[in-house]
Amino acid sequence: MSTLHVRIVTPHGLYKEFDTEILNVQTNDGDQGILAHHMPLVTMLKIGKMSTVENGKREEYAVAGGLLYFRDNTAEILTDAIESKDEINVDRAEAAKKRAEERLASKDPNIDMKRAQAALAKALNRLELTHTK
Repeated sequence: MSTLHVRIVTPHGLYKEFDTEILNVQTNDGDQGILAHHMPLVTMLKIGKMSTVENGKREEYAVAGGLLYFRDNTAEILTDAIESKDEINVDRAEAAKKRAEERLASKDPNIDMKRAQAALAKALNRLELTHTK
């Protein structure tokens, strides 16, 4: 089967670069499966899961939203944060979930509710991914 090249970049630099048979992402317009030689595409990624097949093994990632740009058989993903299923620290994700829930429950007018909602969505996404087989 043909492969496509994936390059993932965060504010900290290059996270990972690899070839895959398929790239599954969650976009603002729904789930997308991208195969080699897909037509050019630019789309926003939502906070969600991403999966690939790397060296014959399915890999799963928690993505904190971002942008996917696909052209010439290369997918470039720009995201604030991404973690593979194996990299997720469950205790840290639980603590982030608790902090976000406390902020959302707070009556403090100085709390940025959209930011707290995004933090909660990211924590829940990471926790959900660790509970899948």
